[in-house]
Parts: sequence; structure tokens; C-alpha cells
Amino acid sequence: MTVLEQPGSYRPTPPPAWQPRTDPVPLLPDAEPFRLLGTEAAAELDPQLLLRLYGQLVRGRRYNTQATALTRQGRLAVYPSSTGQEACEVAAALALEERDWLFPSYRDTLAAIVRGLDPVQALTLLRGDWHTGYDPHEHRVAPLCTPLATQLPHAVGLAHAARLKGDDVVALAMVGDGGTSEGDFHEALNFAAVWRAPVVFLVQNNGFAISVPLAKQTAAPSLAHKAVGYGMPGRLVDGNDVAAVHQVLSEAVARARAGGGPTLVEAVTYRIDAHTNADDATRYRTDAEVETWRAHDPVDLLRRELTGRKLLDEATIRAEQDAAERMAADLRERMNQDPELDPMELFSHVYAQQTAQLREQAAQLRAELTAAGELPAAQEGRPQEGRQR
Repeated sequence: MTVLEQPGSYRPTPPPAWQPRTDPVPLLPDAEPFRLLGTEAAAELDPQLLLRLYGQLVRGRRYNTQATALTRQGRLAVYPSSTGQEACEVAAALALEERDWLFPSYRDTLAAIVRGLDPVQALTLLRGDWHTGYDPHEHRVAPLCTPLATQLPHAVGLAHAARLKGDDVVALAMVGDGGTSEGDFHEALNFAAVWRAPVVFLVQNNGFAISVPLAKQTAAPSLAHKAVGYGMPGRLVDGNDVAAVHQVLSEAVARARAGGGPTLVEAVTYRIDAHTNADDATRYRTDAEVETWRAHDPVDLLRRELTGRKLLDEATIRAEQDAAERMAADLRERMNQDPELDPMELFSHVYAQQTAQLREQAAQLRAELTAAGELPAAQEGRPQEGRQR
């Protein structure tokens, strides 16, 4: 019989021996977002790392503008731009080792590209051509996740499994501020903390969940403060300061790899473009607000730091811009080619063994395509998916 099961044991307040299971003070985030660029600490940063970050930011900005243009040209069904958030995207990818895993949301195609993914493959899902568009195992990038926050429990599961197997692997999961209102967010953080899973949660707080401002999402002092309730550290960082985001994420990854458990990082940033090309952002935010954030542009912040320290000259700036233009031209050329699509591939790679329902649906589609004379040549002579194999 436990104490609480004994007659008369109920107490309206905890007993005198009660004490917190975890000291909350070390878990609390800083009062202000952590910054490096423009501070004295920036002088200690590795110049080569800063130049690498700068090159990725420049290419990332050009990638965003090119992908947005492709959407307007009808080459993409939808594109959720990360313009203004490139520092978070770049830092997240570069903070990981090759053996680690990245779990992106639908807005995080740039992070996947910096991780090594072909830009065309990263955009294939948004074009509507394929389930994912790439092999997740090749670069250890999980499929782009459209449902809010469902990638977070997946990241925890992979990280926990890796630890049980003795693999030296960390998972980094990216989510927006709106995703923190989802049940998956709670479940992922709770399990991660209880299991001390080697996972890092990066919340890109860009101010709006589509049109819903943060004030209508939470009454917490910050999203980083939510970490304390789960028993993990919360870090608050300037999401437009790529050096600061990289350092905070690198420390969190190292902590997770060493067995210290998960960390919740809130990066305060801003999406300059609308939520997607289907959104009219002028209905819920002002041009003045957007212009204020343009003055805190992540590319400009790093460029000023590098030029001020005589680490970046005009020749290097032009070289990085030229490299970005070559990337954009290659992306534009390949995305303007009409792909050869096979409708029957809709049923591929859904289950290791097709279910009866999928076999039935595949047989029905095959029959319709055959009757219409539209069955791809590659499918002719293949066994019907409706049959048991």
C-alpha cells in the first residue's frame, strides 16, 4: 500500500519533504535572445566558418527567390519560402555531423539542400511529382513534413532507437511557432526528456502561424520557456544571427551526443515573404513591420561583420553571388523540363508489402489507364498490382 492509498492520507498541499525533481534554474533560457554578430565575442569566431556560413546564406537567398519565381510560373504547386529565415536553415544543417539526422518541416527545403540534397529533389514534393522526391537515407534527411509537428515524435523515436543500439547519432527536428500548439509537440518533448533521447528541437519563431500571431498561440514568456516543463534546457537565440544559431545548435548537438539529453532551442526570426504563394500576408501584418525586419536581414548582418573585420572583399562577394546565380540557373533549367510521370508509381514505396486495398486501387487505375490508352510504356507487360504476389 502506498502513502496515498492509506486512509486519511490526502493532503491539499505537498508534504514538507516535497522538492522539485529537477532544479529549474539551469533549464531557463536567457532573458534576451543570444547574439554573437556585432558583439565583442564575434572576434573569437572562426573566420573560415563565417565565410562558409556566408556563402550558404547567399545561395539560400537566391534559392528562395528562384523557387518563388518557379511557383509564379506554374512549375511548383506551392512554395513556402524561408526568406528571412535562412540563418536558421543553414545553421541547422551545418551543426550536424554526417551520421546525424535532420527532420525538416515543409518550409525547410533549404536546410535539406545545405545538408546535401539536390534542389530539384527537395522541390519534387512541392511540385506534386512524387511522394517525397528523394531517398531519406542518402543524406539522412527525413521526408519533408506537411502536417504540423508530426516529424517531432519521429525524430525522438529515431534518436531513442539509435541510443539503444549504441549508435552515436543525434536527431535535429525543425518546427515553426505554430507547431508548438500541436499535441505532437508535447508528446515528442515529454518522451524525449523522459528517455533522455539525443535530439534537438529547433523552433523557428517567425511570428505567425499562417495569419495567427504568436500572442494568440501561447501566453508563455517565450517558447523556449516551455522546455522547463519537460525537464530539458531551453535556449533563446537571435534567429537572424547565423553565427549565434550555429553555436547554440552545435552546443545542443554536442550535449545530446554526450548523453545529456534533449534541448529546446527557440530562434526568433521572421518570414519576410507570405506563408506560401497562396497567402495574402497584407491582411494580417503591416508593411512597416516587414521593413523593420528587413533591417535585421541575416545576410546583411553577416556581411557587415565580415567586411568590418576585413574578411570579405568585393571579389569574394561577387564570387559568391556568381555561384548562387549558377545554382539558380541550373535549378531553373531542370525544373522547366516536363517530367515523365508514371501514375502507377503512386502505389510504390507506401508499404513494404502492398495491402489488399492498395492492390485493388492499383488494379482499378491500371484498368482505367489501359482503357484510355494512357498506360505508360514502362508499365506494359508488368504484373497487375491488384494480384497477390
